[in-house]
Amino acid sequence: MAEAKGLHHKVVIIGGGSAGITVAARLRRAGETDVAIIEPSENHYYQPLWTVVGGGLAKASETVRSEASVMPRGVKWIRDRVVTIDPENQVVSTESDIPVHYDYLVVCPGIQLNWDRVPGLTEAVGHDGVSSNYTFDLAPRTWDFIQRTRSGTAVFTMPSGPIKCAGAPQKIAYLAADYWRIEGVLDKIHVILVLPGPTMFGVPVWAKELEKVVARYGIDVRFQSEMVEIDGTKREVVISDNKEGTKETISYDFLHAVPPQSAPDWLKATPLSDGTPGGCVEVNKETLQHVRYPNVFALGDAGNTPNAKTGAAVRKQAPVVVANLKAVMAGRTPEAHYDGYGSCPLVTARNRMLLAEFDYTGNPHPTVPLIDTTKEHYSMWLLKRYGLPALYWHGMLKGIA
Repeated sequence: MAEAKGLHHKVVIIGGGSAGITVAARLRRAGETDVAIIEPSENHYYQPLWTVVGGGLAKASETVRSEASVMPRGVKWIRDRVVTIDPENQVVSTESDIPVHYDYLVVCPGIQLNWDRVPGLTEAVGHDGVSSNYTFDLAPRTWDFIQRTRSGTAVFTMPSGPIKCAGAPQKIAYLAADYWRIEGVLDKIHVILVLPGPTMFGVPVWAKELEKVVARYGIDVRFQSEMVEIDGTKREVVISDNKEGTKETISYDFLHAVPPQSAPDWLKATPLSDGTPGGCVEVNKETLQHVRYPNVFALGDAGNTPNAKTGAAVRKQAPVVVANLKAVMAGRTPEAHYDGYGSCPLVTARNRMLLAEFDYTGNPHPTVPLIDTTKEHYSMWLLKRYGLPALYWHGMLKGIA
């Protein structure tokens, strides 16, 4: 069906990442025949493995497949970039100036990396010892720089505010420290971990275990602190102690920098945004339905639900979105509820992992039987390295897991 100008689809999904592909696959399995995804990228990435790539334990090539190969059969792929949404008139505008009209909309464009929010970071990242596992091309550089570092100071930073995979900034610190331990040079390296919160982790049971991990490696943790400036030429980073209101300039040999993050700028400017600096889509945290536009749903990193922004959260959110979307289509009240489940595989060594699972209450929400996932296990490392990628490519993106 075509509008007088542009395209029209019953369900339009913005974003062809993990959330968009999973929802589309589930909608197709539920019998929906008119589904379109707007996604400009040629490639699709399994981002959770980038930490392992940065730690030298996986190849970047393992994390990428063509977008075409993961697109569910029967779903229309609109290869374009969204520039705005008009929810009153139910139309999405694209970079190619092609309006896409919808009856129902699912918003999941992912999260934006704001490199320019830290003065000097854009210029410094990618060379002279500065890297980040938050992009496909930079993760291998992280491993290069870790191998070259044999002494001096290594700084690992995490920004304040919601970010995707909040455990990633410290996981790479543990992978690096364990490598340097094996190489016999850890005692020559001052490892600094900069965290914006007052504890190692938001759930006490895992925070206590991570305290043991940093003690094991001799890591200097700076709580309630964050990177505010970097001079790549001088190899200096400025760390702000937000509790004391002070700043410290640290000379580094290696720096793993994580940029501040937010919803995409174009999304912040739409009526769907919650109006906060993060600008995420304002939804009911349980039904994932927009609070003002009942034919709009959102999930994944760009939704303003107060849960950890992880692929595991998407896996639990997707069936809720599909069930509630189908209910709205049938004129019923959405009844499926998302409980805030999130999972953070905390790699603590080159062959060990903690599996943190929790919900909106902040309490543990274990799903793995017979194993105490609050302790480090080799089996959990195998799950991270091999099991979860297989589940992603062959289960989640197919709409069956």
